[in-house]
Amino acid sequence: MNEFLKIFVPSIIVFVVTVLGAVIVFRMIEKKKVAEGTSKVKMAEREAEEIVEKARRQANDAIKAAEAEKKEKVILAKEEIQKEKAELDKEIKERRAEIQKQEKRIVQKEETLEKKIENLEKKEVQLVEKAKSLDDMQQELDKFKEKQIAELEKISEMSQEDAKNHLLGILKEELTHDQALMIKDIEGKAKEEATKKAKEIITYAVQKCAADHTSETTVSVVPLPSDDMKGRIIGREGRNIKMLETLTGIDLIIDDTPEAVILSGFDPIRREVARIALENLVTDGRIHPARIEEMVEKAKEELENIIKEEGETASLETGVIGLHPDVIKLIGKLKYRTSYGQNVLNHSIEVSQLAGIMAEELGFDSKLAKRAGLLHDIGKSIDHEMEGTHVEIGVDILKKFKENSAVINAVEAHHGDVDPLSMEAVLVQAADAISASRPGARRETLETYIKRLEKLEEIADSFDGVDKSFAIQAGREVRIIVKPENVDDDKMVLMARDIAKRIENEMDYPGQIKVNVVRETRAIEYAK
Repeated sequence: MNEFLKIFVPSIIVFVVTVLGAVIVFRMIEKKKVAEGTSKVKMAEREAEEIVEKARRQANDAIKAAEAEKKEKVILAKEEIQKEKAELDKEIKERRAEIQKQEKRIVQKEETLEKKIENLEKKEVQLVEKAKSLDDMQQELDKFKEKQIAELEKISEMSQEDAKNHLLGILKEELTHDQALMIKDIEGKAKEEATKKAKEIITYAVQKCAADHTSETTVSVVPLPSDDMKGRIIGREGRNIKMLETLTGIDLIIDDTPEAVILSGFDPIRREVARIALENLVTDGRIHPARIEEMVEKAKEELENIIKEEGETASLETGVIGLHPDVIKLIGKLKYRTSYGQNVLNHSIEVSQLAGIMAEELGFDSKLAKRAGLLHDIGKSIDHEMEGTHVEIGVDILKKFKENSAVINAVEAHHGDVDPLSMEAVLVQAADAISASRPGARRETLETYIKRLEKLEEIADSFDGVDKSFAIQAGREVRIIVKPENVDDDKMVLMARDIAKRIENEMDYPGQIKVNVVRETRAIEYAK
């Protein structure tokens, strides 16, 4: 219908326009008729009739064309509808076939499920019957068990509780034995492997970082060009020597030693100031109180520069950069500080290098290990000026200068005051022990040495079952004789471990101490 209207309406519009044109023309002709006469009117009428007739023919042609086009489109639309209907019917048939297949499958599954449910119900009935029979059997077994227990108690003359305790005791002994064997085996393998690896790394580090050791003393010797200089140093009524001793706090020993003066004092910095001042005075030749005072002040300034240079040299030698200038000065001061006769600056440099080498071998941060190793004893530079241990003072110094927290932990943990939080801190501990325990590195006072030996024997004797204990090899080993009737082979292993742990917790010592527990059983008979 819409297509028909689209074609028919324009034709009607054309027809109407044509008629309107004809009417207009007709009126114009009428006007002309009045003006021109009747002849022209007739002519105009004929022309108008022709125009109207032409318009009618055109309108009829347009209507016919529109109807023909309408019929054609209607036919095409019917064909399209028939085609779509056929496709829809085909799709419906296919879907119906699929649905029928699915319905068949569902029916088959339902039948299978029903069969399974029937089988399960049968099995359930069977299980219920079996459970009943098992309950009956269990009751019979319980009765039989009670009867057997009663007979066993009667035969063994022990109650069930007593027998249980007896078995638990036997089991405990077996477990203790197995535990001791397991601990011994694991410790043996672990120690063997760890010792092998540690020896390789430590040997490599020590070889790469070989250093000479010289024991520091509490005296310095100043050579003189001649013995006549001794009198000038003493001065009139001893005023020169008194002035020098007063300004430096060091004792000057002028004795029969040819061409030499001995400076004695426990403060190495003051002793160094006195040495520099005296050498300058001897070189200058003018020795009097005013000159002595001037030379002592110059010696102090010179020593400050030396301390700074020593700190910078240590920093460059170990490759530790970015240190605060005040920290570098404190490192330089360690040159004039000793520990058991070992120079602390040389010790710190050696610890830094050892820790760095071991860290590099193990794949850890060698720069961090070197830095912590160089700074680990920095508190000793001013420990005679402040209260507290050198570890506490060192930690306070590093916190003041905002040092790395990992370095601070390594410094705080190098004597076991706190737990190390990094492997670098553990390596600093090891490097410190290696440097301190190397032959000739340190010397101990007799009193400290005896106290350590007594403490070792005291710890060992405090354990039950110990008969005698001996600290041997300069305190590197403690040999413990146990009573064989009180301590068996298994407990002996555990005792050695406990004694070693207690020594670690209660004593400070360089290197390591071997705990050797000996259990001996003797059978003695006399032939008469």
